[in-house]
Amino acid sequence: MSNADSTVTPLKSLAGEGVSIWLDDLSRKRIESGNLAGLIENSHVVGVTTNPSIFQAAIGSGEGYEEQLADLATRGVTVDEAVRMMTTADVRAAADILRPVYDATQGRDGRVSIEVDPRLAHNTAATVAEAKQLAWLVDRPNVMIKIPATKAGLPAITEVIGLGISVNVTLIFSLERYRAVMDAYLAGLEKAQAAGIDLAGIHSVASFFVSRVDAEIDKRLDRVGTDEAKSLKGRAALANARLAYEAYEEVFASERATKLETAGANKQRPLWASTGVKDPAYKDTLYVDELVAPGTVNTMPEGTLKATADHGEITGDTVTGGYEQARADLKAVDALGISYDEVVQQLEDEGVAKFDVAWNDLLGTVANRLAGKEAQAK
Repeated sequence: MSNADSTVTPLKSLAGEGVSIWLDDLSRKRIESGNLAGLIENSHVVGVTTNPSIFQAAIGSGEGYEEQLADLATRGVTVDEAVRMMTTADVRAAADILRPVYDATQGRDGRVSIEVDPRLAHNTAATVAEAKQLAWLVDRPNVMIKIPATKAGLPAITEVIGLGISVNVTLIFSLERYRAVMDAYLAGLEKAQAAGIDLAGIHSVASFFVSRVDAEIDKRLDRVGTDEAKSLKGRAALANARLAYEAYEEVFASERATKLETAGANKQRPLWASTGVKDPAYKDTLYVDELVAPGTVNTMPEGTLKATADHGEITGDTVTGGYEQARADLKAVDALGISYDEVVQQLEDEGVAKFDVAWNDLLGTVANRLAGKEAQAK
């Protein structure tokens, strides 16, 4: 990587503060054009995350998938198998591009995440089976399997970590659920240790969602409509994320976690997800500039990555000094009658549903494209 130039850029500063920059996007065009390799080389990108919506956009556009679609149509595979073949091929190719980063960071970065079928979000056993299948299909040490932090997802996280498979836990909105996720990870490490698996090879991130919290709470603050309510807009998401980092520090300083670390285990890093700003009134790098803390990951859509490169303001750690203010901000929102528990549950339900819809749209798109290829072949 040629990131060793002497110019201090916002992205270089961010990486220097201990934040791993991952790209929240993937497509075959991005892989084959050299765009992904360029971002790794020039923009400090050290990982990639995908989700059903990202694949729906990529495969829906059709670019780069024509030949594989024709082959799959000729073989007469099911739509589900076709989607799996295309998405795992992209993840495998991205993992190969990121392999030097993975090797250079001893597995900490250079990661590519792929999500279990979102229709399985409330089925523990099926999620575990799917995670094993995806890890086998991609067949790269730097793949991370994404498992949603639903109630059914928690025991699946423990099982999959216990098998030695690295996991990206996704769709975390609440502090209580985040603590349960960390507990599930530690339980998985204990299982892996009991099975004689080398803990050093297991990595995990916990994807804590940011912008969607503001989008929902701001809407409710607007409905309250008072000056006090308006003054709290744009503060809940950062407060929530900062308190998540406080919980992370506390849990991984515990005797249980320390014991596992002594045995070679890695901390499960907090990952800031959904960092693209949804309200145009806010600075477009808000969820990057204000969530700088060591040992975190920030996964950004390309627009946010470019905005940060252009005018991000990286001023050091903007998380650990803000816990009391964060508590006060969430308390003030609650005092206005806006239920934190209700909001975070709604966001989790919506998050699972959105990925479900995107996956079904993807299946529909691929079904049509396969039918078209089959018709052409006749």
